[in-house]
Amino acid sequence: MESDLSPISTSTAGNQKKWTLAAYKNMARKRLARKADINLKSIALKSWDIAPGETTHSPSAFFLPGQMDRVTGWEAKRFYPFEHPARTMQGLGDVEQGPTRGYLLKDVWMIDGALYKDNASLWLSLKPSMFPRITVDTEIDRAAVYCTQNGNTWFGTWLMEDCPTYSLACDEGVPVTTAPSARFPLFTQAPAYEDWFGMKPVRLHSAFFRELVLFDDLSNNRNRHLRYRAMGEKLLSHVKHEAHPGVFILRGGDGDLRFLRNELEVAEHLRKSRGFRVLDPLKTDVPTIVATCAGARTVVGVEGSQLVHGVNVLQPGGSLLALQPPNRFVSYYKFLTDRDRQNFGFVVGTPEGDGFKIDIQEVERTLDLFPS
Repeated sequence: MESDLSPISTSTAGNQKKWTLAAYKNMARKRLARKADINLKSIALKSWDIAPGETTHSPSAFFLPGQMDRVTGWEAKRFYPFEHPARTMQGLGDVEQGPTRGYLLKDVWMIDGALYKDNASLWLSLKPSMFPRITVDTEIDRAAVYCTQNGNTWFGTWLMEDCPTYSLACDEGVPVTTAPSARFPLFTQAPAYEDWFGMKPVRLHSAFFRELVLFDDLSNNRNRHLRYRAMGEKLLSHVKHEAHPGVFILRGGDGDLRFLRNELEVAEHLRKSRGFRVLDPLKTDVPTIVATCAGARTVVGVEGSQLVHGVNVLQPGGSLLALQPPNRFVSYYKFLTDRDRQNFGFVVGTPEGDGFKIDIQEVERTLDLFPS
């Protein structure tokens, strides 16, 4: 995944800096002229298929009767599909996966985590700065941006979506991502994962790109599957491992609150009854995380980004059991396990105080549904 391209020039002399009002023009157009942004990819000079689309199969998830009746809310703002999860969990059958695509543009500005060209833009962070800079002192002949707004916001999305796109970026130019800031700091465990993946991105707040390549890389086609599995194999190459029953990955109070009130009780039960390992990724370094998860036949935990540590190295035929809050059901991992030929199951909790509770016997019975 390492890039050997380096056509980057950086200058600090005042008369060599490039000046632009691109960010302010964009703000003025939206506030004064009330014109919506034009998608940057729509004005590309060239677009092409990097990998073809295909038809894949989505089987039913593994779950007990009555589970869907407990769902009172689902994450419909940021995660497809934007509907009640019942249809997805019952199995979508044949699904058309789109191609992986590339887009070439010329003379593009990056200003404080956003890309601009003419009247088009693309946000790589959730919100632009209130007073964006007007000068840049970095110029790149040909770059490829692999990061996304969601990946810059959530650790799990960064690891599952942005990191697989990095290898595409290396094939097209200097692999570029946004630089961390006080508002959007670098994820604590990102440097260690990047080191084991062999990733050496260029991190920038602002720059001018003579040529820039962007990607559509959200389709779960075979090409994306192979890139993700290659990442997992790189992680496994760093640790000694053998098959074991499973790992329970604690969520605790990190990230968006999904407070499983009896999380430790469920984890300890699975440790005693099934020989599961229990992992707290917030208190553990990446080498220990990978070594603990490697070889697990089943990954269990509250639905959330922390599960990605186990999914990274989960093998085909392995299983993922997500413990879902009744008021925030997320289907995201189902699409990944379908793609990677793994089993997905879930248990929906019941509300209790400021969180939810999971029935341990329902966890046991759902685990028994998975193929042995």
